[in-house]
Amino acid sequence: MTHRALHPLAWWIWAGSLAIALAKSNSLLLSASVVGAVAIVVSKKSENAPWAQSFRWALTMGLWIVIIRIFVGITIGVPTYGRAIFTLPVLTLPTWMVGIRVGGPVTFERVSATAHEGFMLAAIIALLGAASSLSSPHRLLRSIPIMVYEFGVAVVIATSVLPQIVTSAGRIRQAQELRGQTSTSWRRIALPLLEDSLSRSLDLAAAMDSRGYGFSRKRSRYRPNSWTQREFLLIALGVISLIYPLVSVVTATSALLLAPGQERP
Repeated sequence: MTHRALHPLAWWIWAGSLAIALAKSNSLLLSASVVGAVAIVVSKKSENAPWAQSFRWALTMGLWIVIIRIFVGITIGVPTYGRAIFTLPVLTLPTWMVGIRVGGPVTFERVSATAHEGFMLAAIIALLGAASSLSSPHRLLRSIPIMVYEFGVAVVIATSVLPQIVTSAGRIRQAQELRGQTSTSWRRIALPLLEDSLSRSLDLAAAMDSRGYGFSRKRSRYRPNSWTQREFLLIALGVISLIYPLVSVVTATSALLLAPGQERP
């Protein structure tokens, strides 16, 4: 007998509380510990579904954010006093851009400050990606109140479209390899991917039309998502971590015990 998965809103409240706690603490060591614990939770508790790849893509996005933030902090910014590491050529700017410098001496304090900001932002993005990986967007959409339902539809589509595109691209590549097509050019994938996206859109529109979407403001619920003590305990730990950020590590690891394991084919 399988256990019911946690409520999708509980996952988002859990991840949001951890993100706020990390932003409040502004500690790299705590952020690395929490993200590491969350990564274990995602690997153990996520479903075998397209949205389960959101955490991996969030980590990749966070890495690019760190690289871009450090590059911009080194090349462009306000002069920062401290121990100089190296010096870049200075680019002359207009007089109305007073206080901003391109190039010049790069100090250790400037690099460390920009790297710190980038890593903190990457940690918050990783936590939001973990919530997207652990919660089914379909169950999340059913849990949204009717007054913000249209907004919820837009958010769910925005957070799930990228994993679905990646899954479709992988499926098209595999089908082409089975047919003996060894070329991996995006030109050979773009047209089948567009056709697959249009087919999915038409199927979704037909399904929504057959179910009377938008015809009535009253919503019927099939297998509604109920709240249990596990969800309330997870949310309570998240609230405690807002007051005491050091509890964030305990809050992150507690999901290993509170959340049931997902079935994987």
